[in-house]
Amino acid sequence: MSPEQATFFENKIRPVLVQKCYACHSADAKEIGGKLLLDSAHGIRKGGEAGAAIVPGKPAESLLLQAMKYDELQMPPDEQLSEAIVNDFAKWIQLGAADPRTSDAAAKQQTEYDAAALWSYSPPEDPAIPLVKTSEWLYDPMDSFVIAKLEAAQLKPTHNASPQALVRRLYFDLNGLPPSFADVTAFVADFEANGQAAVERLVDDLLARPQFGERWGRHWLDVARFAECNGNDGLSRNPTFPHAWRYRDYVIAAFNADTPYDRFLTEQIAGDLLPTESAAERDRNLIATGFLAMAAKPAKAMNNDFAMDVIADQIDVIGTGIMGISVACARCHDHKFDPIPTRDYYALAGIFTSSETMWGLAANEGLTAPKTDLHVLKAAKPNPPPSDFKETVFVLESNTGKPKAIPKPPWPVGTPLAMGVRDRKKPADCKINIKGNSKKLGEPVPRGFLTACKLPDNATPSVNAEQSGRLELAKWLTRDDHPQTARVMVNRIWQHLFGAGIVRTPNDFGAYGERATHPELLDHLAIRFVREQWSIKRMIRSIVLSHTYQLSSDVDDTLLQSDAGNHLLTHHQRRRLDAEALRDSMLAASGLLDLRPGEGSLVQHRDILVNLAGNLHRPSRHRSVYLCYLRSAPPPELAAFDLPDFTSVVGQRDVSTVPGQALHLFNSPFVIRQAEALAQSLLQNAEQDMQRLQLAWQRVYQRFPTDDEVQQATEFLVDAEYDLKKKELAWTSLCQALLATNEFRYVD
Repeated sequence: MSPEQATFFENKIRPVLVQKCYACHSADAKEIGGKLLLDSAHGIRKGGEAGAAIVPGKPAESLLLQAMKYDELQMPPDEQLSEAIVNDFAKWIQLGAADPRTSDAAAKQQTEYDAAALWSYSPPEDPAIPLVKTSEWLYDPMDSFVIAKLEAAQLKPTHNASPQALVRRLYFDLNGLPPSFADVTAFVADFEANGQAAVERLVDDLLARPQFGERWGRHWLDVARFAECNGNDGLSRNPTFPHAWRYRDYVIAAFNADTPYDRFLTEQIAGDLLPTESAAERDRNLIATGFLAMAAKPAKAMNNDFAMDVIADQIDVIGTGIMGISVACARCHDHKFDPIPTRDYYALAGIFTSSETMWGLAANEGLTAPKTDLHVLKAAKPNPPPSDFKETVFVLESNTGKPKAIPKPPWPVGTPLAMGVRDRKKPADCKINIKGNSKKLGEPVPRGFLTACKLPDNATPSVNAEQSGRLELAKWLTRDDHPQTARVMVNRIWQHLFGAGIVRTPNDFGAYGERATHPELLDHLAIRFVREQWSIKRMIRSIVLSHTYQLSSDVDDTLLQSDAGNHLLTHHQRRRLDAEALRDSMLAASGLLDLRPGEGSLVQHRDILVNLAGNLHRPSRHRSVYLCYLRSAPPPELAAFDLPDFTSVVGQRDVSTVPGQALHLFNSPFVIRQAEALAQSLLQNAEQDMQRLQLAWQRVYQRFPTDDEVQQATEFLVDAEYDLKKKELAWTSLCQALLATNEFRYVD
């Protein structure tokens, strides 16, 4: 069972079982309904009188799911569960129904943690730089930790990457775009003359470009579960977030400005509580709190726990996203694996029950979510729709479920607004929700933080009784000696540069996650990160200038067998471009890429239900980060290549290879349009086919074609022109084939 599967069960499945099923189907029930026990992995698989409750991998054959759908059986009998919950159970069963629950005895034994299981709850310790034999190999102190492990294993790393491979790697890793042929040529000449000094110049140039924030801002938007509609309510109700794009732009600007990470977090958690010197700064801080408002909320209808579900998402983005631990599991019971009691969960919950989450009108669809206010910005320019803009607002009739049009509310037109949070007028502590049920309340828990985090001064920060506690939470998280915050972020940075983190479960630094491959290196980087003023750019610069980063991805069979998973970092990992980088690279190759920042969003004036509006997506030449990210309706140019649904924190995207990806490259109108544009450019800018082939290889691969490639391409063009009857179509076919190759889609 993977950590991701365990987390999905703890966040999505166990709370529902506890709240909705255990009363009749647990060992503690007065009478066990149908002799079916759902409070253990063994019981749910064994089933009851009617047979097996679930068939792993086969939702349609699982009686539990049929009962939830009210298909003949009707469970729970008092109310039908929401479509979103049913979909979660269907997904869980489809993926194998992973279930980490054990017997009480085994669970008790599991929670008797040893020191190794608790490593991430103690502050990083500054390790001594290891002494190594091959000191000439070292570019940076971090290299010492890598080479020391290799020497202990009696291994040597592979050779350095060629300058051609290195420049392409740096462009993609730092800016998310390929270099031009001229860029490669200039760097190779500089590198041959000046060596590592040329690398430093290139890195500094790339870090200073606005494309850096677009690339690395997109990474953070994955963690922030950024999306421009609600989702998580099946397909029937999915209201837009017309103002979410402001948070996107805030994140991009913060990365370009190299906002210190501790300040970056503080603005997102408590920006509304910070002092400011200007209206523009105040606006920025309010927009930053959109981080806490991006929840993919389950339906309000028939959900007594709606408010606590929103808070569960906020706790999860703080726990999983910032601290790398799944606090959400403690909502119903003491955490089964990590030392997080239920009291700690509700200590954090009180901070968010004392805060008001602001998402807006929710498309006037009360069954999904109630209407809320939005932050009114003071310095931002008014943003009225075009004079010819018309948009009908639809809601679903509660009695028939059919759409009906309603008048638009009088919101002054164009007033700049932002999602976010603010303190409630009367902050208060939260009472324990017994077994996660907000209608069964226990004692109140003073607002506070996780008791397991071992801070050196053993001090427990007190929460201002007149405020929510978000400001104190931000200060606690960004303490220099906090056990997780710096470690988790430098691990995320390392992962984006190497393809895998030092901890390979980036969202789980707890007992259930993987251990660090190089724990001393992780602590070295975390302490260095804090000492260097939490600068993300400085950390990235140091890592990419290390010898470890500049190794080749080519490796001989002997070394590959000795370090098959590259846990010892004997070589660089060849990686496939993610969905955004692939699309942006095609636009760059075709010559159609518009590097100007995208403005606003396709839904910025549309407070509507996505499913009633048809296809909202429109062609764009801007970078992919500016496309409209809708849950359940992703940009069609990106959907085939493992784009997440952004309903929860995404620490590492899946990388799958499925037939649909090849079909996308062959049939996508977007891919065909880029191939056509590239072909037209080749035909217009070169007179001879040989010149056109050279130009094509330069635009797509940033190199000249080999003699064999010229021969094969020439033969292809002859055959294609004979079949298609047009020279332009033949060249378009060739260009599309080039854009579909592994060399174009992978980075060495």
